[in-house]
Amino acid sequence: MKEFTQAAMQSAEEMQRKLIDKAVEDLDFRQQLLSDPKTAIREELGVDLPENVAIHVHESDMNTVHLSLPAGQLDEEQLEAIAAGRCCC
Repeated sequence: MKEFTQAAMQSAEEMQRKLIDKAVEDLDFRQQLLSDPKTAIREELGVDLPENVAIHVHESDMNTVHLSLPAGQLDEEQLEAIAAGRCCC
């Protein structure tokens, strides 16, 4: 189970890294990610996020740092969704 969890989280981290890298290089994409993250994610990664999944994109600056904590214990269904690229949590 630990290997599956690590693989699922690595996949989510890879997706996040891809989005961040693109947002740094492409200001139009960055603005779309800030204003309409689900559309930006769908267009960039080909991932349709379910209606019940909320995405909040924040910009850090010199005075504000955002720390994102993972959910508590993930169940098998959540881990499978992450591994399949259906969630970028």
